[in-house]
Amino acid sequence: MSAPMNIGEAARQSGVSAKMVRHYESLGLLPHVHRSDSGYRQYSAAEVHTLRFIKRSRELGFSMPEIAELVSLWQNRRRASENVRRIAKKHADELAQRIAAMQAMQKTLGHLIHCCQGNDRPDCPILDDLAGAAPGAVAQKNFTKS
Repeated sequence: MSAPMNIGEAARQSGVSAKMVRHYESLGLLPHVHRSDSGYRQYSAAEVHTLRFIKRSRELGFSMPEIAELVSLWQNRRRASENVRRIAKKHADELAQRIAAMQAMQKTLGHLIHCCQGNDRPDCPILDDLAGAAPGAVAQKNFTKS
């Protein structure tokens, strides 16, 4: 068994900042962390492993409540893998929806950029769209004065 380490060393070994280590502890993602007689946190190799698990989960975009559930399942050797799969599937489905929404935004912006002349004239379909005007409505309004 390895010797306990301070928060700085645990942070270094896990790749998580000391501030985030404290945050994860405050959320209950780490079990009760042992403290020295002088009150300093002392982390074990198992807690560093948990911090790495949390870090990887964050890299994959899981929310903190999802991570809490995943950590709990990971630490429960009697878990059913179907519970883990359910969380991962839900997250993957949400990511797919966000990706589709972003691709739609990209397509719309690409179309607006294509439609914009990018010259010294004031009419701009990008601004018209952002203002919620029908294409050409603002330009007609500005140029149909009697």
